[in-house]
Amino acid sequence: MPGSIAERTAMLIFDDVYAWEGWGGALQLQAGRCRLRIFDLRKGPSKKVVLFKPVIALVSELPSEAGKKKNFLSLRSCIGHIATRVSEEFSLDPQRTMWVEYYPARHYGPNNEKCIPERFDRVRFRWRDGKALQPAWEPLEGPLRDMLRQLQTTGRLSNKPNNPITQ
Repeated sequence: MPGSIAERTAMLIFDDVYAWEGWGGALQLQAGRCRLRIFDLRKGPSKKVVLFKPVIALVSELPSEAGKKKNFLSLRSCIGHIATRVSEEFSLDPQRTMWVEYYPARHYGPNNEKCIPERFDRVRFRWRDGKALQPAWEPLEGPLRDMLRQLQTTGRLSNKPNNPITQ
């Protein structure tokens, strides 16, 4: 049924707060939480294209976490640990998963007149023995960024002609 809830969320396989364990045994030093959304594009509207990286893990910091905890570590500083844990827990193939950090637009200044624009950064890892090592970031632009924005807001892709996946 077009437009049904099942159709709109067919690609979204996880959308919740994800908590990761820290280091230091029982002390759980540097444990944290983030927003995690996992999309499987193989479950999407188009079967026309075979994708090299059909799974997208979109992670973002929780606004309530940043700067509030004494031992807070940014998402960026823990991304390798998060990618390792999420890959294990969700049985994701690291070679078939695209990791993306999302940072929403932030306004600042006396009247919020200044803006740091939203950002989608792809994170690439070297995987060794099931561990995500040596993260490297690159900003995503153009159609891929637009597709991720659409996935983030609707949980699905449209069949519009400008969609790089469903063409």
